[in-house]
Amino acid sequence: MGSQYKKLVPCIYLYKGNAVKDLSDITIIDTNPVGLAKYYSDNHGDELLVFDMSKGDAEHEEALDIIKEICQTAEIPVIGAGNIHRMEDVKKLLYAGCKKAALNYSKPGNITITEEVSKKFGKEKIAACYEEIETILANHELLEEYVDELILVNAAALRESINLWMGGAQILALLPEVSLDKLIEILSAPSICGITGFAINENAKEISAVKSLCQGNGIKVNTFEAAFQWADFKLNSDGHVPVVVQDYKTDEVLMVAYMNEEAYEMTVHTGKMTYYSRSRNELWIKGDTSGHYQYVKSLTADCDMDTILAKVSQVGNACHTGSHSCFFNEIVRKEYEEANPLKVFTSVMHVIEDRKIHPKEGSYTNYLFEKGLDKILKKLGEEATEIVIASKNPNPNEIKYEIADFLYHMMVLMAEKGVSWEEIIEELAKR
Repeated sequence: MGSQYKKLVPCIYLYKGNAVKDLSDITIIDTNPVGLAKYYSDNHGDELLVFDMSKGDAEHEEALDIIKEICQTAEIPVIGAGNIHRMEDVKKLLYAGCKKAALNYSKPGNITITEEVSKKFGKEKIAACYEEIETILANHELLEEYVDELILVNAAALRESINLWMGGAQILALLPEVSLDKLIEILSAPSICGITGFAINENAKEISAVKSLCQGNGIKVNTFEAAFQWADFKLNSDGHVPVVVQDYKTDEVLMVAYMNEEAYEMTVHTGKMTYYSRSRNELWIKGDTSGHYQYVKSLTADCDMDTILAKVSQVGNACHTGSHSCFFNEIVRKEYEEANPLKVFTSVMHVIEDRKIHPKEGSYTNYLFEKGLDKILKKLGEEATEIVIASKNPNPNEIKYEIADFLYHMMVLMAEKGVSWEEIIEELAKR
């Protein structure tokens, strides 16, 4: 485990499109597992463990679609477990957006593929679920070299696991309901990196309080800890600090609002942007009415300590008008070429996608769509070859032109297959 923090990890058991009670009890507890994942994320779970309990290929594909949606919706990393039989299954979980895939060490086939999947995807992407300490002892060297984290799914083996731990990968313990004293005791063990299962699910609303308790007992947990206190800021004449809010993915400025001390403290404590409404003379949590919450990614003060820059994950739109950003009333504009790479890619992509929906006579893009996937792939291959040929030429401009041609044809392929730049960038960011 690379993290210095102890983790509190909610768990979802996914069966036939529903969240059920646990691995041995398919009583439905929520018919909307994606919504449940968001609930756990909103309440400060550090990660999310999802078990795919589906039966058969059709159910499995449906479960993967739900897991992908969970990964896109939850603001926390996801560990995917269950239904792994071969390397392809690990790939599907990781491609769905999971931070890690957990092998089931009660199945000999999962043990067999450990080295292969670890070398293919990286040790940090692989976890291993186990029930008995004998499994760990028998495969200690394999686990130490190729597995990043152990997940104990049998609470009866917890004490033995703690006592016989030999270093290496730490243990995420799946536990039934336990007392707070017991939870603190377990998290204090050097071998334990976190707790998951019923013990966390049933106390999801209290995760922040549990983390405070952990801190009080000297256990490091992942919380927002402000480097500056309210007294460190220079306040305006009304006793407030203006906050400039940016989308953390695109750096787009979304809005400007104000904080007083209570709003600042609540933002740091909850991880949700909270402001002071000067017109209503009251606190307001952004999204409480609209559902368009802003989740804190970072808060940074300027050089004069009189303004805060907040980078957030924006749910829905920031503006009450329905616009994503409040800044849309153009005053004056001088033409310029966009320099932000993501915005350039996104802009070109929108044109390509529009051509697919609204064909334009004489459009080369429409010609490619009309000819179909094989033609697109043929052109993509040709452009890749052109890059290789241009690389042999001492003039670097040729490479520039050929790479631009390749990227255009790649975007046509992306549009044909329904892949967005956001998905590509998220995948690159994980590597």
